Amino acid sequence: MAGERTKLNVQARERVGSREARRLRREGLVPGVLYGRGEPVAICVPERELRRALTGEGGLHAILDVEIGGAEESHASILKEYQLDPVRGGVTHVDLQEVRLDQPIHAAVAVQLSGADAAPGVREGGVLSQPLRELSVEALPLEVPEHLLVDVSGMLTGDTLRVSDVVAPEGVTLLDDPESVVATVTAPTRVVEPEVALEEGEGELVEGAEAAEGEAAEGASGAPSEPGADAAGDQGAVEG
Repeated sequence: MAGERTKLNVQARERVGSREARRLRREGLVPGVLYGRGEPVAICVPERELRRALTGEGGLHAILDVEIGGAEESHASILKEYQLDPVRGGVTHVDLQEVRLDQPIHAAVAVQLSGADAAPGVREGGVLSQPLRELSVEALPLEVPEHLLVDVSGMLTGDTLRVSDVVAPEGVTLLDDPESVVATVTAPTRVVEPEVALEEGEGELVEGAEAAEGEAAEGASGAPSEPGADAAGDQGAVEG
């Protein structure tokens, strides 16, 4: 939800470096930096608090009212960058950026497709693909949307939806190339089984073998059933 604000309590840290960062992580704290109008401030925040703040309705685009050390003054900030543990997946470092609520900022917003099951091209067996999953936008901090919803329910086979076709909310400007492809519906790929081609001479050999088998079968059908039949007939003629 655009305009979502979340309170986040952090602590300033005096020591920096990889050894100190590892110590903080063992204690369930995430090291980070708050960038503002003055000098950057090294901070740390409980991992649970950070997860709670970034999984609310505003998601990664929530406005964080950062309070350092319980001070009454808060710093309106946004999530600038974060790093994840490649094995465990937890956040290992976070950068926050203090912002002015009356000045626009740039942000990357996820694109979500809706109506895919109703698209005629998909119902006919076409394949819906989404080459672009994020769009860069410019908006006031409180107006940055959590995501951009794009309706693809009318797409036919062969249709292409570009950035220029995306309708942005009021107050939000799309910064990507208007010709960039967001979604397409393509015809399903048909797999054609290759024909087995006989090498030169193999066809003649096969035909010759079939002919020989036929002649052998005919000769076998005309032969006498008993090998001694002719001899027995000759003996009967002499006796008569």
